[in-house]
Order: sequence, then structure tokens, then C-alpha cells
Amino acid sequence: MRVALLTCTPGEELYSTFGHSAMRITDSINHSDIVYNYGTFNFDEPGFYTKFIRGKLSFYLSTDDFESFKYFYQQENRGITEQVLNLTCAEKYNMLLLLQANLMGQSRFYKYDFTFDNCTTRLRDLVEKTADSPVHFREVLHTKPTFRDLIYEYLDYNDKQWSKLGIDILLGSRLDIKTKPREVMFLPDYLMSSFDSTSISTRQLVYKKQPVLDSFLPPKRINITAHPLFIFTLLFILILLLSFLKNRFIKRVLIALDGFVFFITGLLGILILFMWFGTDHLMCRDNLNLLWAWPTNVVAAFYMHSKRSTAVKYFMIYAVLNLALFACWVFLPQHMNPALIPVIAILIFRSLLYILREKYSYEANSF
Repeated sequence: MRVALLTCTPGEELYSTFGHSAMRITDSINHSDIVYNYGTFNFDEPGFYTKFIRGKLSFYLSTDDFESFKYFYQQENRGITEQVLNLTCAEKYNMLLLLQANLMGQSRFYKYDFTFDNCTTRLRDLVEKTADSPVHFREVLHTKPTFRDLIYEYLDYNDKQWSKLGIDILLGSRLDIKTKPREVMFLPDYLMSSFDSTSISTRQLVYKKQPVLDSFLPPKRINITAHPLFIFTLLFILILLLSFLKNRFIKRVLIALDGFVFFITGLLGILILFMWFGTDHLMCRDNLNLLWAWPTNVVAAFYMHSKRSTAVKYFMIYAVLNLALFACWVFLPQHMNPALIPVIAILIFRSLLYILREKYSYEANSF
């Protein structure tokens, strides 16, 4: 019996951006070559999207023959690296028994967590459970990156800047906690690197490492004109220039835009609160994006140009607190996406312009 960790290179789609890990067990006596995969889920599961959003979607262990597994990655032009594990006969047998037990009934299902319990960390835990001596994982990084730093490595390579923005808005300050050596193994590449330096007692875990499929990674792409920071900055400049024109039509468009932007930020605030308190996603908690995405903006959007003193006070408080947010930007315990700067600047500018116009209008009427 031969046991090997398979590490697959990242793909183009978001779900495959971080790569994949699976365990291969080859039995030369029974002529079987099976890949065990903890990264399977069922699109046809009742309430799939609701469960996915709430962090309650069950992933499960599945099997595939190695040639079929290899063919899939070959078609996607993705590479596979194999690390043959230096396990004793008893350890191999224990691993096979545990995997077979995990395939039965409800044991095959588990609640997926991207950073702490996924298809990669399950394989790390599998080795620990079946080893007959303590497993020693050594540090593979000289620095201590945060979870966000590690995720950024993959999103930057594929130039998925809009995905970064979405992640930075929905995931909170817990993503900025520095990782421990064991925790970096939630990503396939880092599990592979960690296994290279791991030992069971004094025995090296990996005794052979070889490519199964060569990968042909495209060069790193950077498209500045499609970057959200570039687009939102242009939008801010455009709104800034149009705001000082006296054309009535443009003014009406900007008034409608004010309501739309504030309404959207209010919806974002509600979504952030829901992801924080209404789901099981640990990384969505303690989200400081609520400092600018106020849920109350959903209602305030309809009073953006109201002459009520309550509305004026609301937007004054909003502008002042967001100016304070800018002052504390680099000191916040949560990384805030730079693309949010022009967005918040638009909200502040339009709020202040509305307040000033109401003030001058009031003074003119009083005079």
C-alpha cells in the first residue's frame, strides 16, 4: 500500500484560486488507485444557497479513481504534485480504515470552514490521527502573515481585485490575526511545504516528492483600468466636477445618485450585520466596515435632500465620523481595502455639500 498527498495548482475560477489537496492510496495487491477528496459538495442539496450563505453547507468525503482525477486537472491545465508519505504499515492501514469509516453514513459530512476546517486541513488532521508517534510540524515561513495576507497572495496573482474588495468588505478583523505554523496549512501549497519539513517522531513524513502533472501557470496579470480603486477614483473626480455645475439636469442626476449610493451602503451594512450575527462564518465577525456602511443609510437615503433638521444633523454626524475614520485608517485593527477610500470620500463630500447648501439656503431665507 502506498499513501501520497496530492497538491493541485490554482485554477482560473474563484473557487479554484487557492488550489486543492487530496489523498491518494494505491493498493498494488487489490489493483486499486483511489483518491480521497474532502472538498465535495452537492449543488442539488435542498436550500443549497441559503446554507452556503449562512455557513451551514455540508461538504463531504468522496472518492475517485486516480486516472479520472488526473484527467480533470489535465483538462483544466493545472498541475499536480505528489508527496509519497513515509508511513509504517500500521499507519497506512489505520488511515485507510479511518477514510473508509468517514465514507459511511453521516460520518462523511462535515461543516466546511475555509480557514479552520476544509479539504486541506482535514488531511493534516488525518495524518495526526493515524500516526503512531507525535507529529512535529515546523515553521515554513520566516514571517508571521495574517490570514488575509495569505489569501491575498492568490488573489493578487490572478488579479482578482474585485474578489479582494468583496472579501475585505464581508470579512472582519479576525482575518487580520497573525497565523500560527499549524494554521497556514489551510492552503494546499502551505500544507505541501509543511509536509516537506514534518516528522513523525524522528522519521521524515515525506520520502519522495514528484510532479504528476506539470503546470503551465500564465504570467501574473495586472489590469490597472479594471482595478476598483482606479474606477472609484475616476467616479469621485467626476462627481466632484459635476457637483459645481449649475445645470438642473445634472443636479437631479446627482440627487438621484446620492440616494442610490447611500441606499446601497445601507444594504451593505445590513448584509455585514447579517453575516456577523446570522451566520456561522467566524471570519465575518468583528467587521469594522460598519464604521462607514451604516445600516440606517437605507432609510436616510430617502431624506438625503430633505430640509428637515434631523436629516441635516444625521448627515453631519455621518460626515464627521467618517472623516475621523480616515484619520484613524492606518491604525485600525482591520485592513480596509484602499478602493473604499474614494467611495467613502464621495459619501463625505456629498453629505457636506448638502449640509452647506441647506445652511446657506436657511441663512438666505432668514435674511
